[in-house]
This record gives sequence, C-alpha cells and structure tokens, in this order.
Amino acid sequence: MSPRALDAMAEAARGGHLSGDGPYSRRAAALLAERTSVKDILLTTSCTHALEMCALLLDLQPGDEVIMPSFTFVSTANAFVLRGARPRFVDIRPDTFNIDERLAEAAVTERTRAIVLVHYAGVACNIDAFQDIADRHGLMLIEDNAHGLGGTYRGRPLGSFGSLASLSFHETKNMQCGEGGALLVSDVGLLERAEIIREKGTDRSRFSRGQVDKYTWVSVGSSYLMADLLAAFLTTQLEEFDQIQTKRERVWSRYRVELATWAGAAGFRFQRCPQDSDHPWHLFALLAPDPQTRSRFIDHLDACGVRAVFHYVPLHSSPFGVSFGAHDLPETDNVSSTLVRLPLYPELTTAQVDRVIEAVSAFEP
Repeated sequence: MSPRALDAMAEAARGGHLSGDGPYSRRAAALLAERTSVKDILLTTSCTHALEMCALLLDLQPGDEVIMPSFTFVSTANAFVLRGARPRFVDIRPDTFNIDERLAEAAVTERTRAIVLVHYAGVACNIDAFQDIADRHGLMLIEDNAHGLGGTYRGRPLGSFGSLASLSFHETKNMQCGEGGALLVSDVGLLERAEIIREKGTDRSRFSRGQVDKYTWVSVGSSYLMADLLAAFLTTQLEEFDQIQTKRERVWSRYRVELATWAGAAGFRFQRCPQDSDHPWHLFALLAPDPQTRSRFIDHLDACGVRAVFHYVPLHSSPFGVSFGAHDLPETDNVSSTLVRLPLYPELTTAQVDRVIEAVSAFEP
C-alpha cells in the first residue's frame, strides 16, 4: 500500500465527489491508457463486472457458446453463463498453462460467439493463432487479463489485442484497491453501448459530456462504476507502478535462478514464458511431479513457516461445471493437481526470500 494512499482517499472525500467517474477515476483511467495503449478505459467495481459487461455487449442468447479454458477463476465462466451462454472448455498447454491454440478450433460450433483468453500469471497466450481463428469464424476475441497488467506479447501490452479486455484490481493483484476492475474497449464501435451498460442502462455519460440535455433509460445495464474513493487508492498504485514491479521482479528472479538446480533434481518444473512475451511477475508457480509430492511439499514448507498455496479447481470438474457436459482435459487436471505457488509480494525482505529459498531447497521428494 502506497504511503500516499490514505492521503489520496482523504483528498477525494474532501473534494466531495465520492461516486464514480470523478477526478481520481479520470486520472486512473489515463494512467491505464498510457500503460495499455488502449484509449478507452472504463473503471468498474471488479474484473468480474467487466466480464459481465463483455457478455452484455455480445448480446448473448440462451444456448450460445463461449470458448475458454477450464483452468481459470470462476468469474471467467460466470459472466457468460449469467446471460444464458454455455462455456466450451478447452485444455491448456502443459508449458504456459494457457488455453491451447492447437485445440481451440475443434471447439468452434455454429453457436460459438467468442473466445476468451486468460493470460495465466500474466504469461501471454498465443494471441496471433487465436486472432486467426476468431477472424475466420467471425468470433469476438476477449482478453481476461486479470493477471496481466504490465505483460506484453510481441512488444505490445496485454489487454490491447481483443475487442474487449478486463483487468482486476483485487487486493491479490499487482495493482490493487481492495476490489476493482476495468473494461478496456479497443473496438470503438462498442464504446457507446459499454458506457450505457455501465451507467445502469442510461445515457448519463453523454449527458455528463453535454451531448444530450437529459439522460434516460435507453438499454439494459447495471451499476458497474468504481467509486472515486477507491479510484484514489488505485491511482497511487498506478503512479508507483514501476517501483512496485521492480520489487516483484526482484523476488521472482531470485526464485527462478536460485531454485533451478533444486527443481531439476527434485522433478519440479517452472511455468514457461515464450521468448516473444514478457510477464509482469504476478505469481511464481511450480509444478510438482505428482499430487502426493505436492501435498508433502506444502506440508514441509508449512513446517518451515512458509505458506504456499495452490489453485484452481478446474471449472469442468466443479460441481456446477459438470452440468455443461463431460470434458476430457488431461493437462488441465494435471496442472491443477500439481501446481503450487510460492510467496510473492513487494514487501518481502531479502531475509524472507532467503528463508523461502532455504525451505524449498531442503525439500527432498
């Protein structure tokens, strides 16, 4: 948390504009536009709500299908299921843990409307391959970039490729304000409707700009605006983006370099980031040789005073996910059952990183 965060929130409160699209909202959106190269940024209450806006902009009908990975957080699917769509889960690559571009086209049917890319840990999907599939089948490409602010693909920021993209500012993300998100609109033809949807289905945004003399209900929508108080907190994070990222890179790089020999000997492996991409050091993931070794590894670290976690339960095998049919996704199942994450956050001291590395290196399968 930036030392200036509370001061910024107090200033926002004194300014009297506590709701959405205030001075700090505009500042945060401008900083994000610079960082992502996307001109039109709409701050939202969460990444989940940004994805729900994507679903509304698609005009989904019951039975429409959306291609996505099963190895993702539930919001990726829920946003579209809420509109009556069915997720079509595709397996992930064993190296990047991202949706496999070699398998995606086989999932396209006459009901498919969009492909949702999840850049796991901010490591880019093979965007060119997915854009080719989307173009040939007339599908919308959407980026769930909850992990990827600051990541790039072939020198271009993640979040700038899809017609729409979402960001997360949940407290677990590199840049955060407790709860928050953003919708990035690269397709300018969708911008006016996106503004209407975010403003409860009204043309209030046009009214605020003096384009109409009153605002009224013109479409379906909901209340998706981030409060300016939270935008103030977020602005201080974005203003210190480079400092925060430098600290995260320091921790990530030490893990990657100093644990390489141990990992090879112990049968663990790292997530791969392709050479044409840069990731934002969002998390550090290891794959254990098998689920039993992962459990023993986590217990060992816990005994050493180091907390390590795992995720996700694959959506296709979750209690609700099975209602969308059987899916044979062996790589998803394997990664989910063997992945473990080491502590990674800016406040980790050199001594604490030493302690994690020492604890990991002491584990013998």
